[in-house]
Amino acid sequence: MTARVPQRRHLGASPHDGAPEVAVRAARPCDLDALEALEQAAFTADRMSRRSLRRLLTAPTATVLVAERDDRVAGAAVVLVRSGSSRARLYSIAVDPAARGHGIGRRLLAAVEDAAEARGRDALRLEVRADNAEAVALYRDAGYHPIGCYPAYYADRTDALRFEKALARPATPAR
Repeated sequence: MTARVPQRRHLGASPHDGAPEVAVRAARPCDLDALEALEQAAFTADRMSRRSLRRLLTAPTATVLVAERDDRVAGAAVVLVRSGSSRARLYSIAVDPAARGHGIGRRLLAAVEDAAEARGRDALRLEVRADNAEAVALYRDAGYHPIGCYPAYYADRTDALRFEKALARPATPAR
């Protein structure tokens, strides 16, 4: 048993703490409207377009996950893989502002890590706005370490911090 397994048990809300249960599943084409609305609610800039979301839902190099709470999409994440690379990239993670503070981001992050491992990847990389203190804390708490910075990365010229986490050794080779 690795140290990572107990850490994951503490990610997200427990059904015993009074919070509504959160279910994470693969996104489906019928989620497109909810994904687009989530992009609008969660981000003020650098939003994915409906066209991009539609493409990602069917792209063989992408895994799109949604978190449902109270029978509605409350969060989503996109993880990308490239052929021949041992690393996956967390392309986007979003939680509806009205649903924040209930462990949804942590649940999605754990599911993204599982998805990357299932695709044979041994590390996960991401970029996060330098001014997004909550997200930076989430990644640090989940075991991510900083690996660099992209100056003026976002449309509003905000820097992006780069993070990476080694995942458990995948059972299957990268595909």
